[in-house]
Amino acid sequence: MKNIILFILLSCTTVSFAQKSLDKLLKKYNKESIPYIKASELQNTPSEVIYLDTRAPNEYAVSHLKDAILVDYNNFSMDTIQKIIPNKTSEIIVYCTLGMRSETIGEKLKEAGYTHVKNLYGGIITWKNSNFPVYNENNKPTDSVHTYSKSWRKWLKNGIQVYE
Repeated sequence: MKNIILFILLSCTTVSFAQKSLDKLLKKYNKESIPYIKASELQNTPSEVIYLDTRAPNEYAVSHLKDAILVDYNNFSMDTIQKIIPNKTSEIIVYCTLGMRSETIGEKLKEAGYTHVKNLYGGIITWKNSNFPVYNENNKPTDSVHTYSKSWRKWLKNGIQVYE
């Protein structure tokens, strides 16, 4: 019984430490100019929510949220967005690997007049770590998650790490 309790305590400590480390990382790189939304909050959102994947095409091909639209951080075009999402009051969730690139795209959307933009806290990695599904380029469920780089793979605790 003592071993089980110790394991539970160690597990809780690890989760707490990882959460605090992610908080610290995001505070370092983000201004929180776009409000965060946690993965758990999105499980009960209406189907009208639009997910924008701000990562590169090779990342999107490995893993993305269901029905997410690839907007490609490096080739982002507001003209394209305005054609895809003409209603500037649409509910939009931007995400990337952990939430940094998506904040930048969220800021651009906000500057263009989009009023309901949120940034997925911890990006696709936190989504997958929360046991929510991701999909590959064939829109089939996958356990693979593109982690952007070898050094960022440490954040993925639930899934198969893929990076180039």
